[in-house]
This record gives sequence, structure tokens and C-alpha cells, in this order.
Amino acid sequence: MINWQIKRAVSVLRQGGIIAYPTESVYGLGCDPFNEAAVKKLLHIKKRAISKGLIIISSDFEKLRDLLQPVPPDIMQRLNRTWPGPVTWLLPAHETVPIYLTGNHHTLAVRVSDHPIVKQLCLAFNGPIVSTSANIAGHPPLRHHLLCRRNFANQVNYIMTGQVGHAKKPTEIRDGLTGRITRPG
Repeated sequence: MINWQIKRAVSVLRQGGIIAYPTESVYGLGCDPFNEAAVKKLLHIKKRAISKGLIIISSDFEKLRDLLQPVPPDIMQRLNRTWPGPVTWLLPAHETVPIYLTGNHHTLAVRVSDHPIVKQLCLAFNGPIVSTSANIAGHPPLRHHLLCRRNFANQVNYIMTGQVGHAKKPTEIRDGLTGRITRPG
């Protein structure tokens, strides 16, 4: 059975709202990636430039596949060595993916999460969600729901409670084609 927090968060996402939720390392801010108004509101809340792009998370790769160019088997093997888990990969975006998700890049940052709340959330939403650290751009990311309330209470529509994972920094980001680490975790 889906708990009430997941149901509430999914309802908010479907209505175009913004949620705060625990991830593998920090609290994240999220929304429906296919709702442009919601994504732009999230960027405004964070004071994040649209040019930077966003991370999209899912409970499984199949929900991400349509957002990406076909992934060759050798690269898929590389991804599967880290997924599900706290590694975000930059992969060539499908040409239909909007700029408000990719920013000034031809890639899309994607992750298949192993965090239990994130997995339940994506399964109940039946799709991927935006995942960006809960903080104002340039400030340290938040790791507790009470800090999210203090910083975003009047800006986000729902703040979930729960434990973040054990990682102390935001997830590692790697280039999918080269395997090079672009942001250490």
C-alpha cells in the first residue's frame, strides 16, 4: 500500500506543484518534468539559470528511455554498474526534450535512484520527476525537512518527511559517453 505522503506528493506533482523530498544525499526539489510552468517555477524558487539544465530521476530506466537518444549496449552496461544508485549520468537527449530540462546542453542528466522514498514516488507517479537539490543556487543543499520548511515553506506545495541517504554530498555526475566524472559525489 502506498503511504499517505506518497499519495499527497503525487497529487501535488499531477497538479503542477513543487515538492521537497529526501534523496540519496540531500533533500531535493521536484516537479513533473513535462509541465513547463512547474519546471520554470522550480527554477525561479532556486534562482537557478535555465541554461544549467536539471536532473531527471526515475525508479527504472524504461521511464527515461523516451527522453534519450538510443543508448548503445556498452554504455548501458556502464550505467547498469551504478544503477540503481547515487550516480547521475549525462546522456544524449532526444531532440524532443525541451530546453528547460537540458539547458544549454545536448545531454540530459538522468538517474535511476535506489532511495526507497524516491522509488515509491516515481512508481506512484508512473514516471520520472525533476530532482534538483533543495537550496538556493550557490548555497549548501539542505538535508532535513525542517530546513526545507524554514527555507521554502511559502514556495513549495508539499514537503515530505524522511531520511536522506548516507552520502554527504550531492550525487556524482558522469559523462555517459566517456565515463568521466564531471561532479564528484
